[in-house]
Amino acid sequence: MTGGQIAALIAAGAFAVLVVFLIVMLLKVTKVLTDVSKTVTEANKSVTVVTENVDILSKEVEGLLSKANVLLDDVNGKVADLDPVFRAAGELGESVSSLNTASRNLTEHVTNVGRTTAKATVASKVGASALRFYQNRRQTKDKE
Repeated sequence: MTGGQIAALIAAGAFAVLVVFLIVMLLKVTKVLTDVSKTVTEANKSVTVVTENVDILSKEVEGLLSKANVLLDDVNGKVADLDPVFRAAGELGESVSSLNTASRNLTEHVTNVGRTTAKATVASKVGASALRFYQNRRQTKDKE
């Protein structure tokens, strides 16, 4: 064999090894692509299910928001109806406070009148005692 034939034989062997390596690689890539394709298919199914569920959930949430708005309007109406009651209770509290102040003033005035009356009573008793003493003395002097 000549040097050119040996070189051609080595090149043919290297080419055969390269072809075998490429075939093995292509089989692995095909398997990976098949797995990726299955994964993408599953992902698409999941996205479809999630999209359908989101649509259902968004309709439910919209219904709940509508009901919440109706409920909030009802509560606001009832609070507006109760507002005069709270105002009246506040005014009643102010009236009771004024009544308490007036009662204290009256009690203080009656106490002062009672003290003055007590002083006048004591003075009148002292005066009456002095008058009796004077009359007794006078009668005693007239008898003498």
